[in-house]
Amino acid sequence: MTASRLLESINSPADLRRLDRKQLPQLATELRAFLIDSVSKTGGHLSSNLGTVELTIALHAVFNTPEDRLVWDVGHQCYAHKVLTGRREGMSTLRMHGGVSGFPKRAESPYDTFGVGHSSTSISAALGMALAAKHKGEDRKAIAIIGDGAMSAGMAFEAMNNAGVVDTDMLVILNDNEMSISPPVGALNNILTRLTSSKTYNAAREAGRHMLGFAPPLLELARRAEEHVKGMIAPGTLFEEFGFHYYGPIDGHDLDALIPTLENLKKLKGPKFLHVITKKGQGYKLAENDPILYHGVGKFAACDGIQSAKGPAKLTYTQVFGDWLCDMAKADSRLVAITPAMREGSGMVRFSAEHADRYFDVGIAEQHAVTFAAGLACEGLKPVVAIYSTFLQRGYDQLVHDVALQNLPVIFAVDRGGLVGADGPTHHGTFDLSFVTCIPNMVVMAPSDEAECRQMLSTAYGLDCPSMVRYPRGGGTGKIPHCSLDSLPVGKGEIRRQGKAVALLAFGSLVPAAIAAGEELDATVANMRFVKPLDVELIVELAGNHSLLVSVEENAVIGGAGSEIERVLAERGLNVPVLRLGLPDRFIDHGEQGQLLAELGLDKDGIVRAVRAGPEPPHNNSLKNSP
Repeated sequence: MTASRLLESINSPADLRRLDRKQLPQLATELRAFLIDSVSKTGGHLSSNLGTVELTIALHAVFNTPEDRLVWDVGHQCYAHKVLTGRREGMSTLRMHGGVSGFPKRAESPYDTFGVGHSSTSISAALGMALAAKHKGEDRKAIAIIGDGAMSAGMAFEAMNNAGVVDTDMLVILNDNEMSISPPVGALNNILTRLTSSKTYNAAREAGRHMLGFAPPLLELARRAEEHVKGMIAPGTLFEEFGFHYYGPIDGHDLDALIPTLENLKKLKGPKFLHVITKKGQGYKLAENDPILYHGVGKFAACDGIQSAKGPAKLTYTQVFGDWLCDMAKADSRLVAITPAMREGSGMVRFSAEHADRYFDVGIAEQHAVTFAAGLACEGLKPVVAIYSTFLQRGYDQLVHDVALQNLPVIFAVDRGGLVGADGPTHHGTFDLSFVTCIPNMVVMAPSDEAECRQMLSTAYGLDCPSMVRYPRGGGTGKIPHCSLDSLPVGKGEIRRQGKAVALLAFGSLVPAAIAAGEELDATVANMRFVKPLDVELIVELAGNHSLLVSVEENAVIGGAGSEIERVLAERGLNVPVLRLGLPDRFIDHGEQGQLLAELGLDKDGIVRAVRAGPEPPHNNSLKNSP
């Protein structure tokens, strides 16, 4: 057959199940080549998906999908799954506006049984599906595929704690590639490493592999033999203690091991745990050698790999934060920095090298990260939690009870505030201004450019209360920050343009668009800087000499900064109309950032159109004219 003939014949898993098993290694070769070529043209998550090719083929070959439920954890390992479930042609639109999502999405395909963006949800969801099948008397399987460091999150263990004591038939597959997005951390990783590196255990595993392809009694015999070995090497294996029958580890790239094992496990009842070893970037040497670089990629030439950009790259907000962190650490020995498994994404690589004793990667454990920071602050240290807006949501209770309620000076450097682009609704940071501003004791800032970001981080560091500096993905206006650690006066905005009649009160990332709109409208433009505390004096002043106030923010319009401006005016009896521009009351799909902002009316032209249309009368829906 030609290089892609097999893959081109697969339009559904049913087509795959009709192939001879001897053809599956060729299918894996074609599928891996397709992924490299496709992702090189669109960008996306590459190394994690290359590592799951054989596992995905084996799962769809053995289980009757979509009747049997495959629940993918850490959604960026699902590309092979998408290709095999009828979306091969659509992969050319991967993560583009209106195209295929980069994560499992229920509305996109019946094979995407559970929407995924944040990690460590698969065991909980699969357990729910398994118990639902039992309740409805349906004979179908539920399989959770968890990996990429997701086992380090508490939610995964909460689910296992529950699953191990209920009478249910489910399978958890640990895709152990010895990598998260960053190198893995924590005691669990150490346990798995010791387990899989033991010569004795690997010898037993290899011997057991040949037995797994036979009848279930032999499988049980092999399992008991491995239990004996595990008892000598790792007494009371963690997963067995949770009530799961543990099998493995087996080679996740060996179809001759995977398929017979899955076929036997399919016949067994009760909670089962299969430990599969894969290699991130498998089959593409460049990705194998640098799985972090090839984790999330832009477009590149597959034959040459990712090339260094020519000329100086535009400074990003993430880099501004990383540089500030190192500079402030040199100035103050109390500074410590925390990341929930996002060292590269949060710009902390340099800090982790220069200040290893003050750098803490806690794994995918946002709740722990926040309370851990609170404990550090209790003892007089100055913790900085670097976290994406979308992931801060997972530590909300801890932010309220463990940090704000105790008024502890923890600094939250919140990256990816606003629309993030191709990762879509699971990763857009669209709610943080709403859910943080309502918390007592918090100071909330949003910079309009890179230099202001650095100043705000220094401002936050000097406070004796919890604070958040919220900045967008990518770069800003290109304004180069000074190397100083100067701060800003708390709760004070600034007038960036003086105009007539209309005043645009802009927050953070949308200040440049507001200034451009202000030029066309001859409007006053205020860079508000602080969402909390608001510059009440400035708001009252603008209300006194303008006929319309317009709030502009890259945050949910409901409960956002614009709502706070209206509250300030109402409390003071100032009857000035306010037009609130922000993100609408719906989840925003994936697409290029600028394209999405234009579609939502939050670019210069959209702001101009909205102002000229004017606000609705008070008795109408105030959201109607908001984008």
